[in-house]
Amino acid sequence: MPPDAPDYALLDRAGVGGAMFYPRPNDAPPPSGASDYAIPAAPDVEIGARFYLAASAFPTVLYFHGNGEVASDHDGIAPLYHAIGLNLFVAEFRGYGESTGTPSFASLVADAHPVASFFHATLEAAGCAPARFVMGRSLGAHPALELAANAAERFAGVIIESGAGGLRRMLARVGLLDTELGGTLAAAHEAKIASIGLPALLLHGEYDELVPLSTAEALQTSLVATSSRLEVIPGAGHNDILWVGREQYFAAIAEFVGEYGAG
Repeated sequence: MPPDAPDYALLDRAGVGGAMFYPRPNDAPPPSGASDYAIPAAPDVEIGARFYLAASAFPTVLYFHGNGEVASDHDGIAPLYHAIGLNLFVAEFRGYGESTGTPSFASLVADAHPVASFFHATLEAAGCAPARFVMGRSLGAHPALELAANAAERFAGVIIESGAGGLRRMLARVGLLDTELGGTLAAAHEAKIASIGLPALLLHGEYDELVPLSTAEALQTSLVATSSRLEVIPGAGHNDILWVGREQYFAAIAEFVGEYGAG
């Protein structure tokens, strides 16, 4: 690991995982037209994923879901992406859905890399268009931002929905923020975010009760190396943003993909 890379295992050693993760197993079969995959991530660990392919000519979104969610939760959401001309590839976390292993913050971030490699290989085999975006909702913002920072070459943009890009609130909760190790981690993580050069779209509910709107504003401020847009959904909270602001939500994604997906 490079000396300036964030040591996310510090959060796991501090016990963050026990309060953060809500894994939920689920083995619901894929609907017609969708395919399930088991992605090797580490010895004896596979990450579940579901690919909702509408048309090979469409751009494709690699999507990391939120906490307590699983890939099959998106069976009814994928058609909304199809309706704006996007394929959807949903990746899970360790211990969620059909994934094996035990979730941790370090693996949440690290597993994004084998998932992305598998995603690109799968799209190549299917003859899909090269326009690809990475998206993270809530907890899924962390793997999405990791790829945007360190594996951006084949992505056209990053979309964050209801997510926090920073770690300082988390470090404060476990009493690490004012320590040398905590400060080093926060600084390294913030440097990673600041290095992101992909165009970014941030979607956030006006009244998000779990991840306040101010955190999205702070993330936008941190994205100093790229163009970013914050789309605030009026009246929406954390878990109803998609439904309260459905038209605005998908219009913003469609516009963003249209602007940056042409290559």
